[in-house]
Amino acid sequence: MARPSTIHVCSACGHGEPRWMGQCPGCGEWNTLVEERAPTVSARAGGGAAKRGGAGGLGLQPVALRDVTASAVARLSTGIGELDRVLGGGLVPGSLVLLGGSPGIGKSTLTGMAMGNVVGAARQTLYVSGEESAAQIRLRHERLETADCRALDVPVIAETDLDAVTATIEQHRPEVCVIDSVQTLHAPDLTGAPGSVGQVREVASRLMRTAKSVGTTVILVGHVTKEGSIAGPRVLEHLVDCVLQFEGERERTYRTLRALKNRFGSTSETGVFEMKQGGLVEVLDPSARFVGEATGKPGSVVLAAMEGSRPLLVEVQALVSPSEIVPPRRVVTGIDRNRLALVLAVLGRHANVNVGSADVFVNVVGGVRVDEPGADLAVALAVASAQRNIALGTAGKPLAVFGELGLTGELRTVGHPERRIEESVKFGLGEPVHPGSARTLRHALKSAFATAEPIAA
Repeated sequence: MARPSTIHVCSACGHGEPRWMGQCPGCGEWNTLVEERAPTVSARAGGGAAKRGGAGGLGLQPVALRDVTASAVARLSTGIGELDRVLGGGLVPGSLVLLGGSPGIGKSTLTGMAMGNVVGAARQTLYVSGEESAAQIRLRHERLETADCRALDVPVIAETDLDAVTATIEQHRPEVCVIDSVQTLHAPDLTGAPGSVGQVREVASRLMRTAKSVGTTVILVGHVTKEGSIAGPRVLEHLVDCVLQFEGERERTYRTLRALKNRFGSTSETGVFEMKQGGLVEVLDPSARFVGEATGKPGSVVLAAMEGSRPLLVEVQALVSPSEIVPPRRVVTGIDRNRLALVLAVLGRHANVNVGSADVFVNVVGGVRVDEPGADLAVALAVASAQRNIALGTAGKPLAVFGELGLTGELRTVGHPERRIEESVKFGLGEPVHPGSARTLRHALKSAFATAEPIAA
């Protein structure tokens, strides 16, 4: 009887079965059997442990790190400064880059612009599309064509067969290859549907081996789940060298690119783009855009945040209104909802700002998402300003703030306070209210409202 070419392995206990089963016989877990390629029998496997321990065994000789030579790798520029900075200086030959983002956010636009710039620099590229035909890709790339971005000169194939894709890469040996998307490719020797756990893992593994062998940089475009995480098995993120997350809202023009993992650079860099008719445009000074649009009205403050190593000024708005339902609504955009609950609890307990019977809406303007704790004080002051109907700031300029709130009402320091203050002063907002100028939330509220004047209803 022929040996099966695939096997289903339990992701919880490692038990193997020749065919898929709903429940693992080994551990009893449900829906944990994943299809994998059956292991091949090695001619060296017969010796066992005794052979490994012998003089002619499989043992290796360790080498001290100081004796290892590390040669400098020349990076390949994508022609997009914000993308190169997030990557750590450009693309590394032979590396795998995973680019994730929600549908319609601009992943294909970003990769199309990058490939057009690489072709314009007389480099070899390849665009593999598993979702669209070549004619559809041409229609999208026509608006990206410029003198420097030769988007229409990018070689493209519309294929979902993994064997055909790897054979094409090995034959043409492009310097950069885009796979759009990794969930659409399928390995013919696996029976699972494209996008399944086993298929995605096999596709990523084969592409990684191909990229390393021919020195091609492979950019994998990945789908995301409803929660915003990259779809597929977690091992996909472990296999690749760099994981980029493209964030934003399709209804807003601003997009944020951040690195979640980078083996060749820092994960603290962030790129900001603006979507326009001709594609994505780099926003080299996003603080100027956001500060210029700040209203300075009740419920509005400017948060001096840090996006990686870059200071960023963004407007935080709050609206407090009488509630018609029980319990009242808590609606947030751009920050964690649980963080808002914490801030409202501290406001009521330590600052006598009670909004328990009111609807509270908080929004970070511009479609920017802020995940750092330094936004706590900005949310607290914005809510207090909206509840009292008093605008914060002086001379028509909104108030700049940053700081983390403790559960006992104290203000805690956050990273890079000097750079946050410098950015606020640079744009004429003065020194912000921060943990260095106020020890507690009460002190921060007193300082913020000291020069504020009530607004007539």
